[in-house]
Amino acid sequence: MVRMADDDFERLVDEVFDGLPDDMVRPLENVAILIADQPPGARPRLYGLYSGHPLTRRGVYGFGELPDRITLFRNNLEASCETVEQLRARVRITLVHEIGHYFGLDDARLQELGWA
Repeated sequence: MVRMADDDFERLVDEVFDGLPDDMVRPLENVAILIADQPPGARPRLYGLYSGHPLTRRGVYGFGELPDRITLFRNNLEASCETVEQLRARVRITLVHEIGHYFGLDDARLQELGWA
């Protein structure tokens, strides 16, 4: 298990996000990336969760709309990795997976693309 200080984990997420391809992140609009711990005993255990309205089902996005959210579950991410390099890779896969949901891709398609 990898355990990082809060600031170090946030910096790792920022670095991973900044390293994603521009054509993937440039179209993101009104999306907040949050870091939280998934409550103990919650099932299924998740690395991340997209909450919002995917582009494929979005109507008019009006003024005052709350942002969509991508939540990274730090406790599950850290528990699944033995090294910082593994954690960095898992965070990248998780971010890409949840961004895929923003674009309207389902889990089956993300699996086909290798991002599940």
